[in-house]
Amino acid sequence: QVQLVESGGGLVQAGGSLRLSCAASGLPFSTSGMGWFRQAPGKEREFVSSISRSGRITSYADSVKGRFTISRDNAKNTVYLQMNSLKPEDTAVYYCAEPPHWTVGAGPWATGDMAYWGKGTLVTVSS
Repeated sequence: QVQLVESGGGLVQAGGSLRLSCAASGLPFSTSGMGWFRQAPGKEREFVSSISRSGRITSYADSVKGRFTISRDNAKNTVYLQMNSLKPEDTAVYYCAEPPHWTVGAGPWATGDMAYWGKGTLVTVSS
């Protein structure tokens, strides 16, 4: 059974940085792309970023492009989301997700494309 555990969330001032981590277990990590999504209060969950199995191909939502960087360490079964120049509108619960193992490509993906989800980590950006 796949388990995804996010960490690294917290409270940060606007303009600051955070790095989220997602530790995966249960399936061979290097055989699957991975994604980050977020859900702000009162809003639907939305795509943030994704990365291919190898890490060579990445995708970003327009709202985070140039500020966030996704990466992965297959030796550690971990995917990261480096978030810089944070804005109050980045406040949300951030979720790590994995598509079905037969999925090819590196996203971007919709929430319905994902098979496994972590429980999320809260990021709060104060103005």
